Amino acid sequence: MDPAVEVWVLEARRKHPEWGPRRLVHEAQRAGVDPLPSRSGVYRLLKRSNLIDPMARRKRDRRFKRWERGGAMELWQMDVVGGVLLADGRQCKILTGIDDHSRFVVCAGLMLRATSRAVCGHFATALRTHGVPAEVLTDNGKVFTGRFGLRDTEVLFDRICRENGIDHLLTAPRSPTTTGKIERFHRTLREEFLTARVFPDLVIAQQQLDEWVSSYNTQRPHSAIGMNAPATRFTTAEAWDRAADDSALAPGRTGSDWITRKVAGNGIISVAWQQINCGKRRAGHQVDIHLDGQTLQVWDGEELVTTVLRTSDKEVRKKKAARRAS
Repeated sequence: MDPAVEVWVLEARRKHPEWGPRRLVHEAQRAGVDPLPSRSGVYRLLKRSNLIDPMARRKRDRRFKRWERGGAMELWQMDVVGGVLLADGRQCKILTGIDDHSRFVVCAGLMLRATSRAVCGHFATALRTHGVPAEVLTDNGKVFTGRFGLRDTEVLFDRICRENGIDHLLTAPRSPTTTGKIERFHRTLREEFLTARVFPDLVIAQQQLDEWVSSYNTQRPHSAIGMNAPATRFTTAEAWDRAADDSALAPGRTGSDWITRKVAGNGIISVAWQQINCGKRRAGHQVDIHLDGQTLQVWDGEELVTTVLRTSDKEVRKKKAARRAS
């Protein structure tokens, strides 16, 4: 290899330790390096310079099958990741989401705590910005689903999916490779954006994250899609004309169709003499009931506890919910 090319490769590697031989060759071509080195030549140079950690890369398990959806907006993978440090000592979390086909980042929203409303607020913003995908794949975290609790309940994230016609897919327990693309994105996020950084506050951290995501989507080459930027694949998606329905995030429960009841020690509430079982574990909780025609929806915070038919035509005592949903 030409000495001048060796110098360029070693300097590029020093500035970007996460770049491997393939990325270095790609960047050398973009920079007009001549003669262009081969991947094998770059690998040998890095190894000779003690810049290859033999333990850093594990051999891929052949049992794992790679898969990818055929077009953009068919499937989004979403997850919550931590590791964002603020100057006051607090740590933030990020709701991340990528389009399975293009690797385009559709969501990267910061929050101090990964509460249901914070997560779903960022999810709704992604839907309004990019459109409504056919499917969303997540793990079994409580902010994403209530299907594996003591009772199968509908949480806010599930409700938004249902109201937008999105199929919510869940990974099998203890199988992180199912959401391998979002996990790989988390590794890149840590290596190229989060490592050794402390942000003054949440607003500045979000601004800088947005700038990095924009560069990731439009400029950074991605090895899994032929060293192209994700935006080159995402823009070929079919135009989606479904407007996002974010009515589930309505800020208050103070209308005439909302009432409040306190759950008794036996887990029961009463609405117009109709008894509804909310479960003993909610004893003492203040729950909101939505009067929707002949049905009653009971909400404990952002969790839909149950939906029942009204069995009584007696007047409902309008003890309105005086608090906002949280």
